[in-house]
Amino acid sequence: MPWRSSVSEDAETGEIVWRPSPERAAESNIARFAREAGFDPADHAALRAWSVNEPEAFHSRLWDFLSIIGDKGAVAVRPAADMRDVKFFPEARLNYAENLLAYPDERPANIAWRDDGTRRALTRRELYDLVTQLVQALGAEGIGPGDRVAGIVTNDIESVAFYLASAAIGAIWGSCSPDFGPAGASDRLSQIEPKLLVAVSGYGYAGKSIDTTDSINAVAETASVTKIVLCGSRRGAYSKPAATLAEWLAPYSPKPIPFHQQRFDAPMVILFSSGTTGKPKCIVHAAGGLLLQHMKEQALHCDLKAGERLFYYTTCGWMMWNWLITGLAAKATIVTYDGNPSYPDAARMPVLIDAEQISIFGTSAKYIDSCHKAGLTPAKTHSLESLKAVLSTGSPLLPQSFDYIYSNWKADVHLASISGGTDICGCFLGGDPTAPVRRGELQGPMLGMDMAAFSPDGKSIVGTPGELVCRNAHVSMPVGFWGDTYGSRYKAAYFERFPNVWAHGDFAEERPLGGFVIHGRSDTTLNPGGVRIGTAEIYRQVETIPDVMEAVAVGQDWQGDQRVILFVRLREGTTLTEDLEKTIRTSIRSGATPRHVPARIIAIPEIPRTRSGKISEVAVRDTIHGRPIGNDAALANPECLAAYRSLQALSQ
Repeated sequence: MPWRSSVSEDAETGEIVWRPSPERAAESNIARFAREAGFDPADHAALRAWSVNEPEAFHSRLWDFLSIIGDKGAVAVRPAADMRDVKFFPEARLNYAENLLAYPDERPANIAWRDDGTRRALTRRELYDLVTQLVQALGAEGIGPGDRVAGIVTNDIESVAFYLASAAIGAIWGSCSPDFGPAGASDRLSQIEPKLLVAVSGYGYAGKSIDTTDSINAVAETASVTKIVLCGSRRGAYSKPAATLAEWLAPYSPKPIPFHQQRFDAPMVILFSSGTTGKPKCIVHAAGGLLLQHMKEQALHCDLKAGERLFYYTTCGWMMWNWLITGLAAKATIVTYDGNPSYPDAARMPVLIDAEQISIFGTSAKYIDSCHKAGLTPAKTHSLESLKAVLSTGSPLLPQSFDYIYSNWKADVHLASISGGTDICGCFLGGDPTAPVRRGELQGPMLGMDMAAFSPDGKSIVGTPGELVCRNAHVSMPVGFWGDTYGSRYKAAYFERFPNVWAHGDFAEERPLGGFVIHGRSDTTLNPGGVRIGTAEIYRQVETIPDVMEAVAVGQDWQGDQRVILFVRLREGTTLTEDLEKTIRTSIRSGATPRHVPARIIAIPEIPRTRSGKISEVAVRDTIHGRPIGNDAALANPECLAAYRSLQALSQ
């Protein structure tokens, strides 16, 4: 069957909806970087080409421009025939936390809000002092370079400090948010065999109080865990020795931190994939790669400057949390928020922007769309004077959402739709504060990233959707997958489709003027509301219900977003009653997260399988969207797909 592509109805406009003033463009960090590198700041294409074609010169200058603390070494890039073997700063020594905690003084470091109205703040000196106490306590537990520290934590001061303390001593951090159920938390954190588990005993969300004892104990059952440290009070009985943070830190007082300097590619954090085909993959990221990538994105592409306030709505299970924390390296103040961003009302975020004088506000495309549908008009009710940039990620930002921001939030604001992923804990595509913003488009690739859209035969295409790829090595490529001794899983995840080219799994279109449009995921990962989730996590909960024999979950494109559809094959003689639907939803909500709960549950007589016996999610997904099946000969029972076509429940 010949390859076909489709273009969204709103994609052809690309009209300019914002342009920076000449003064703003000239005073930007990226313009200064361009001038120092010998380029005309107005010729961004030349700067971008240089960053890709001369990686040694670009990365060496980037290190200096960002004032990285550490020993750079004599070599910025050691090339290799295989992209995975390219080494950045192979002689360098640095410590991520040392760069973020430099210059401890009375400037604000972290302002932390919760949706119940609680506000706390630490200066750079106070944050340093808290981290040094944590460093001492970690050392007393015998935790050192390479050991893992796991967290079931909220987006708050304590989680930021633990992250930095772990990095300071060369340990490896891995965390998830507390809304993951016991199975979801254990599937992630138990794999990395942590010595210490840091956890909140409970958390609040939209006026509700939720206990996390079961999730804590599910992870604490891991043989490697020797102690639990609770951020807050005790709420239950724990299966391993537990201490509150106050008890744990009581013996220690602030003193200078002995930062452990490591290789540029030394592992620092483990992030977790969505768990589409089984337990989530444990993606290992390096300290130097994250530091340089995040600082590049923040300073050059977001124009973050010292003294400004950076906010991103995120949880500790999303890579944007790691990204947000790195803002401390720019001597900026990070503003964290835990809970419902629309509680107690839809205007909570605009109120926060004014209250904290936030300069760069990061959120999801789904949040912007929900504000639009709620009729929120902050331009009429709030100042937003401090706001200079709005960042959006998680899912494609709809063209009408561009209109909404400029009409109802602020006319003079840099709206940057950005795209990357947990896989690189950074961005492939994003903003340029010196260039115009075009409706419905991401402005272009990040510096140093050779991005393109590929046809199925591996050819670069422009103006037609294809597979989003990166054709060169980049500093935030992961070290690998935890437990993947020979790198075979890592290679299979990104490099098997196109030899020596990173295939990211996004369906994207490069525009003639250099911008990009993301049309969605090209794999079967679910993405409702911009949050990537795995079908395997849904199946693990559904299959515990006796009346459900098997299930298949897919994402349906719906009103500019995606919603989860769950098809279930029931036990013979069973019907899908309201009570059974409730049981299914409750099981998924409690065992995974609320985001995994399907929008529609539909009983179906049979589920398509490949000839090797695997459920074919792709066949179901394509069928409900009216797309042809790529290779129905690979299915053992293709005739069953007739039951998935033209279902009334999918049109409402």
